[in-house]
Amino acid sequence: MATWIVVGVVAALLVIGWAYHTANRLDRLNVRVDLARQALESTLDRRSVVVRAVAAEMIAGAPDGGYRKSDDDEVAVSARALMTLADRAERAAPSDREDAENALSAALARTDSRRRSPALVVELADAETRVMMARRFYNDAVRDTRALAQRRPVRWLRLGGHASPPEYFEIIERVTPGQAD
Repeated sequence: MATWIVVGVVAALLVIGWAYHTANRLDRLNVRVDLARQALESTLDRRSVVVRAVAAEMIAGAPDGGYRKSDDDEVAVSARALMTLADRAERAAPSDREDAENALSAALARTDSRRRSPALVVELADAETRVMMARRFYNDAVRDTRALAQRRPVRWLRLGGHASPPEYFEIIERVTPGQAD
């Protein structure tokens, strides 16, 4: 009889220890998701700043004398659209950010990258690379958090609380001129 009590107490302690460890791990994963989201948003904001610089350069004209006079109106309209989309993307609510960023990426892909200054080409490529990396880190954190939170024992014991699981962030990755066709 005493043996069964000891076995029961040990089993209960093991379950409590596992639950405590899992709840702490889930909490750390949620913190990781929050930090990755902040990093993603800051890289997206940086890209918006670079896109505004691209648009300003389009309005001012390319460094080599750039655009023909007949292109001026079309280029100015495209540049204003880029600025508007960059502003919209930066100010978008978290639930609308994906759509705003996709619209910005599509508009940017429609511009002629050959007419940009070399410094802006490098800056934009760096910003887009950082966005891709930050998005992948964020989505990895979301995947790990969701995988742990969706395990049956974790759900049964409500170790994740009542919060909804984090959502993935899916945007268009860098579009090169060959891919845009």
